[in-house]
Amino acid sequence: MSYGNVVREELRKPTRELRHAIPGVYEGYRHLHDAALAAGAVDAKTKELIALAIAVSKECDGCIAAHARGAVLQGAEPAEAAEAIGVTFLMNGGPATVYGARAYAAFEEFYAARDERDRSPASQAGQQLAP
Repeated sequence: MSYGNVVREELRKPTRELRHAIPGVYEGYRHLHDAALAAGAVDAKTKELIALAIAVSKECDGCIAAHARGAVLQGAEPAEAAEAIGVTFLMNGGPATVYGARAYAAFEEFYAARDERDRSPASQAGQQLAP
């Protein structure tokens, strides 16, 4: 089952409509997002894994999909995602076992897609593919 892309697609239209209704708010949030996830004393991959774990604890499907994808794009490996999700079990109990499984499924989906892109002829020819 495709979890991450289903959630992203489900949210695409209503998010676009709200973004058009309040563009300044979205622009401000984009700046906050970019600043918070930028590499600094903590690298961007670790920050995405933290965000993924928080998304599990907050039980936010859209956040899970976004940060599972973000973690993959930053180079996270399945074992790293699994361990970050595992911490949410400690901090959030039973609900984390449900949303953690969703998060890991989304991560695996985006990770597999990354592997497919890496094996594509365009990628092997050195061309950059859009995420």
